[in-house]
Amino acid sequence: MSDHTLVLNAGSSSLKFCVYGQAGADWRVESRGQIEGIGVSPRMTVKNEKGERVHDAALPATINDARTAVETLAGWLRSHYQGGRLLGVGHRVVHGGPNFDRPTKVTREILGQLRELTPLAPLHQPHNLAPIETLLERMPDVPQVACFDTSFHRGHSAVATIVPLPKDFRADGLERYGFHGISYEYISSVLPEVAAPIARGRVIVAHLGSGSSMCALKDGKSVDTTMSFTAMDGLCMGTRPGAIDPGIVLYLFQNRQMTVKQVEDLLYKKSGLLGISGVSNDMRNLLASDDPNARLAVDYFIFRAAKEIGALAAVLAGLDALVFTAGIGENSAEIRRRVVEASAWLGIELDATANERGGPCISTARSKISAWVVPTNEELMIARHTWSLLGLERGRA
Repeated sequence: MSDHTLVLNAGSSSLKFCVYGQAGADWRVESRGQIEGIGVSPRMTVKNEKGERVHDAALPATINDARTAVETLAGWLRSHYQGGRLLGVGHRVVHGGPNFDRPTKVTREILGQLRELTPLAPLHQPHNLAPIETLLERMPDVPQVACFDTSFHRGHSAVATIVPLPKDFRADGLERYGFHGISYEYISSVLPEVAAPIARGRVIVAHLGSGSSMCALKDGKSVDTTMSFTAMDGLCMGTRPGAIDPGIVLYLFQNRQMTVKQVEDLLYKKSGLLGISGVSNDMRNLLASDDPNARLAVDYFIFRAAKEIGALAAVLAGLDALVFTAGIGENSAEIRRRVVEASAWLGIELDATANERGGPCISTARSKISAWVVPTNEELMIARHTWSLLGLERGRA
């Protein structure tokens, strides 16, 4: 009989998962995959530890929410891992609010507290919590751990946390939380191995993907980040605008007579790279396009990235290294080149060959500030917290 742990990352239309199995004194990935198109055209794909596709099948249209997706996944796991024991499940939860500053074992009481944070992340929190609730009902004896995207940033100073509103509003939880914390925590944890000279220095990590943000690290700890009260602030993203004048939102209500739902859809689903280009929210498509609006969207993405790098460098009172991670950051040599060139005034000099190769170090030996590509692994970070909190640590996967 083999032991397993499971990591789940539930979104509005997808459920990503990763299965870790016992391998002697360690844990190792046995399979990973996702159920995507939930509620539209659901499909389940699974790859083994070698990255080979072992399952790819359309699912019934009745797979229309996180609960039915979890039940489908549970059925596949039972058939694929017959006789195995599930020792624990780790979950990505976007918002931990002001009180959850570390991974937490979930009870029904804790689940209720996390539900109360839904107004702070209305498009993410319900989907993150649905699998937890389903498993509490169906497998109450299997312990679950919630890992929060906000918790890595909880040590920020008061001036990096406060929003300049009256105290009675701030008492309702209005403050700068920051997100992508699981990714940043993973990068911080591996820098001593990947880039020891900068691991305890002043580092800006650029998590560039469909959702994008940056984090200023000092001695491996977050001191500031570009996202704020919501995951909409800061950098331009696939469908989110990043930082915009709040007066624009007032204008939309007052002069365009838009409803709250219409504004929400505009800001979360129709803006950013998609809104500027009118072509795509995918950076790969934009880079391949000859449409001038697509080029404008890419130019704006670079402009905002360089601007935020300058701001975070000021917060750090200097800079030792810039690290790229996530989908765009890890895979687009063109975007890395343009961001580094736009930040050359800081003393970063790109090694073009190393950049095309994908790093890990993509700056020249004479560069005053080094630049790196470090792949993130949020699933592994969640798994590590799950093993630690549940006393399941065997070794370092």
